[in-house]
Amino acid sequence: MPQFTAINYAKDGEIARVTLNRPQKRNAINMELSRELNAALLEAKADPDVRAVVVTGAGSAFCAGIDLAFFRGMKPLEFRRFLETFYAEMTDIQRNLGKPTIAALNGPTLAAGCSIAFSCDMIIASEEARIGYPEINVGLMPAMHLVLLPHLVGRYKAFELCLSGDPIGAKEALELGMINAVVPHEGLEAAATDMAKKLASKSPLLVKYCKDAFYHGMDMEFKKAIVDAADMLCIAVSSEDTYEGLSAFVEKRAPVWKGR
Repeated sequence: MPQFTAINYAKDGEIARVTLNRPQKRNAINMELSRELNAALLEAKADPDVRAVVVTGAGSAFCAGIDLAFFRGMKPLEFRRFLETFYAEMTDIQRNLGKPTIAALNGPTLAAGCSIAFSCDMIIASEEARIGYPEINVGLMPAMHLVLLPHLVGRYKAFELCLSGDPIGAKEALELGMINAVVPHEGLEAAATDMAKKLASKSPLLVKYCKDAFYHGMDMEFKKAIVDAADMLCIAVSSEDTYEGLSAFVEKRAPVWKGR
């Protein structure tokens, strides 16, 4: 296993927990954290015992965004390399992980911190979490969220969030469809773990097929996405797990998944 300093990586049975671990900086992102986050996700992907991943933050924040002390004075080519590692590689790893990831927002989730959260498949937030895009206040722009947010919350609210820089609370984010659930702060870890265990209880093979088809469909024209999903279903039907699931249902017992 890789050695980590900017994150913590731990396993609890079938659940991997990735914790952003720069609490003195509100888990602000630098190149070290970005690389370690990617490495931790790949570690979870390669581990056949891991069936779901929870991503959270140490201390009182999930992530305050890019570490501005790290960013200030960076040359354009250096920043481009950072973005390739942070945005492009992380998003590609998340989409192709083959296992569900859940962001557990334990506090402020701002700017590029939103990129980490929204790269996950599901988001559960503490009542104390706040989500926002303050980049405009320091002469920057929220990059990928100028593209992503209109699809999540609609054109007008997305414009307001990106251009005002004002954060919103977790309950409003839930109402807008940005996150899955809001829970009391003290119950966040348990809620994220319970959801991870629920997803981990499914066939790992079918979870992978579903996740692959889901993200393929987001990137395809509608008719092609339907065909792709149907093709994935046909592959799934030939698997041992599908046979096991159907047999367990008929025999009124719990399925024993083999992942093949």
